[in-house]
Amino acid sequence: MTVCYAGIDLGGTTIGGVLADAQGVVLGQASVATESHAGPAAVLERIALLVEQLAAAGGQKPEAVGIGCPGLVDLPRGVTKFFPNLPTQWRDIPAGDILSRRLNCPVSLLNDARTATLGELMFGHGRGVQTMAFFTLGTGVGGGVVIDGRLRLGPLGAAGELGHQTILPDGPLCGCGNRGCLETLASGPAMAAEGIRLMLAGQAPILHKIVDGNPALVTPRTLAKAAAERDRGAGEAIRRAAEYLGIGAANVVTCLHPELIVFGGGVAELGDLLLEPVRRIIRERVGMFSPEDVRVERSLLGPMAGALGAVALAIRGPQNV
Repeated sequence: MTVCYAGIDLGGTTIGGVLADAQGVVLGQASVATESHAGPAAVLERIALLVEQLAAAGGQKPEAVGIGCPGLVDLPRGVTKFFPNLPTQWRDIPAGDILSRRLNCPVSLLNDARTATLGELMFGHGRGVQTMAFFTLGTGVGGGVVIDGRLRLGPLGAAGELGHQTILPDGPLCGCGNRGCLETLASGPAMAAEGIRLMLAGQAPILHKIVDGNPALVTPRTLAKAAAERDRGAGEAIRRAAEYLGIGAANVVTCLHPELIVFGGGVAELGDLLLEPVRRIIRERVGMFSPEDVRVERSLLGPMAGALGAVALAIRGPQNV
């Protein structure tokens, strides 16, 4: 029987889970509502039930479980430290021990962006790569860095927060307390906000038609649709965010000279509409050496990066990420 592992992607509204083998081949997947308002104990029980559901459907128990978490965790101890967007913020919850006893197998926890980075390293474009950076683009901008084939985590597991590098010193206030973070300029909401501004100023008429003038319907997806129909304002909103991403990526290239930069998350679904400006900005701004050998790719794992990264975490264990 194939040895299998469970990977859990813990989100604010949904808990996604997969059962996969050591090569990342998915044997089963399922999801449940997080219901985070019920508190950590109830959410952990929902995770346990989801793992059991996957095991029952697959006809075998996982050897280990990995969990990608929306915040900071103490990786060696499996203790949650700070989940900013979940009720009670999950401070000092021994989630690893609780679930390990409940499921009778090893359970490891890691920040979700670093988990997605690990997934891309093991099962995506990162296979065979020694140095890479991963940007997650969604409601926020997260990230992870791989050096010499391993995640660079730092003493708090917080290293690799690529979305909180300063791009504009006097830019918008960020939730982290800094100003001008990449997240404030190139996240999905930031891109949508720029599109709304241009639409309300009469500079994105096709976008206005697509969303029937409703600002709540402006998203990176509707911006892309309008841009494909030659709406200059929508195209400008995407280009502006892409160039900020390019500056952030160029900073990473200058500091690390990675072999690979990968963009994942929902906003990365824009593909070359986003990535071509990023590649151009890297070429323009990296002057200490030629960046031509740095590949810039959209995640091969797509929306499965988090869950498959959690599988990778289960396989490697907290001591080997």
